[in-house]
Formats: sequence, C-alpha cells, structure tokens
Amino acid sequence: MRSFNYSAGPSVLPVEVLEQVKAELLDFGGSGMSVMEMSHRSKWFDDIIKEAEALMRELYKVPDNYKVLFIRADVLKELLILL
Repeated sequence: MRSFNYSAGPSVLPVEVLEQVKAELLDFGGSGMSVMEMSHRSKWFDDIIKEAEALMRELYKVPDNYKVLFIRADVLKELLILL
C-alpha cells in the first residue's frame, strides 16, 4: 500500500509518472545523462523547457503576448519586493 502525503508541498504522483521518471533517471531521452546532470544551456534541457512552456500555455490558456517564467520561489519573492 502506498503512503499519501496530505500536507502542504509536494503531493502524491501517479504510479505511471513515477515509473517514467525511474526509466529515464539515468538516461533521459537518449542523452546518456539524468536531467539533474544536464546543463541548462543544452539542447535536451532547451527541449524540456519548450515543451513545459507549451503545455503550460495550453493548460492555463496563456496568450502568446505573455511570457512564461520558470523561476525558483525565493527569486519570485525578491522580484515581488522590486515591484
């Protein structure tokens, strides 16, 4: 039986997602490395970001004249202070 996390923060992921992560942990998309080892400037990582942005735009109906930013929470806090 799987444990479920009902507290704030990360939640339970579907088993299918966990199985895909497990399969690609050591070799993401034939790159020979884990996503955690990739340079954020690599073609593989660029493809990941582009797909993530496209999915976010589709899911949340983000218009093309808006930018999608992927930033850490602590950076967001600093950005809000500047605004």
